[in-house]
Amino acid sequence: MSDETIRLATIGRMIHRRWRLLALLTVVGALVGYGTSVLFPPRYTTSASVVLPGAWGERELLTQAAIADSSVVADRAAATLDWPGVSGGELREDVSATAADGNIIEISGTADTPERAQQLADQMARQFVAFAAGLTGEGPASEAAEGSESLRQLVMRTSRRITELAEAADPGRTVESVQTRTELTKLRTALQKAGDALDAADPAAGQASMVVMGPAARPDGEAPPTRAQLIMGGALLALLLAVLGHLAAARMNRRPRTGPETAAALRSVPLGTVDVCAEDTAPRAEVSGPRARVRALLGVDVRWDAPAPRTSGDEAGRRIRYRRVCARLGELLPGHRRLLVIVPEGDAIARGAAERLAAEAVDDPSPGPSGGEGPLLRVVEVPVSRPVVPEADDASGAVVVLSAGGLSTEELAKVAEACADARQEVVGVVLAEPVRARAARSADRPRRAATPVGAKARDTTGGAG
Repeated sequence: MSDETIRLATIGRMIHRRWRLLALLTVVGALVGYGTSVLFPPRYTTSASVVLPGAWGERELLTQAAIADSSVVADRAAATLDWPGVSGGELREDVSATAADGNIIEISGTADTPERAQQLADQMARQFVAFAAGLTGEGPASEAAEGSESLRQLVMRTSRRITELAEAADPGRTVESVQTRTELTKLRTALQKAGDALDAADPAAGQASMVVMGPAARPDGEAPPTRAQLIMGGALLALLLAVLGHLAAARMNRRPRTGPETAAALRSVPLGTVDVCAEDTAPRAEVSGPRARVRALLGVDVRWDAPAPRTSGDEAGRRIRYRRVCARLGELLPGHRRLLVIVPEGDAIARGAAERLAAEAVDDPSPGPSGGEGPLLRVVEVPVSRPVVPEADDASGAVVVLSAGGLSTEELAKVAEACADARQEVVGVVLAEPVRARAARSADRPRRAATPVGAKARDTTGGAG
């Protein structure tokens, strides 16, 4: 799995084999989302629109939007609303302003109730219009607007005075009179340009007053994220993290899966691979203790990254594999000897293979290479976390039987050290693979008997005449 590409079939197999655990983690994520929604009360948002008549550029609209949610407008709105414990700075965090199409400023307000959200948006819109009117000279206390108007009147009076001086100049055609009239004309033209520039710079020139487009609508639903969104988000996030965690663990899984790799970790030799029907090992699984029951209920004990069991041949083919392993043991240990069969605790596949191997060793009538009987096997199940192999003076070694990829390299090293402490040499390793028994042939469809070749040949030469 660590070197394979992650495919949809892999994710489907994981969901099929770990659906109970994934369902539990999804429920836990939904509960976390619900708890988050309880800690954070619901919020409601509404908007009020302000129309800016006239021609406005994009930058000018952005400037007005920045003024709408400024601290000055928020302070004025907070003073008018007079909510207990709510200042202008806190109020500014709950408001926003954006420039929409059609010279419209959208002012949004968020509060813990629909009524307060409506009041906040309306009050921010009113205070923005009032503050903008003061800036453009429409307010009673606009000193800047009064100064601009005074300057405009002064320019107009000066222009009229220049016109009067030009008319009163010497009407003769002397050089001095012509130069005087020319200089006065240039000065009047410059003053007219200055007046036009002053009118263009006046924001109130050619623009009408801002208008609030009615009161803000009272919100009828919570602002996102709602409680339902938090619950769904927590469930989906927990499911996604669980799937990614399984895939990451499978990617980093470096457990030995082949016979040579497992034998190298145990510093021994591979004896072969035997097949175990998965249906036969299901009743052998022993569940003891609440923790083991929970693991069995959630399916954690079942490896999800293992490929689906292949279909095995008939019983005779499976028995041949066991007898070949017994024959190899007879070759390694000639004569009548006793061996311990070490099985990891909780490995039902390996347990079934070890018991079958011990039974085949007893039932095998074939003698070993030296003419004696085959070895006698005694199955011993050891824990994986702290393996302890019993000392047996009548045993001449140990055979480790385990499923492919069942133990890591460190766990296999612990098993080897436990065998060394018990003065039992690991003489070989046997891998057990789960298989599915081939379905029996239907009784109403018997196999057709093969016609002997010789009879067929005689038929082709012709029958008796």
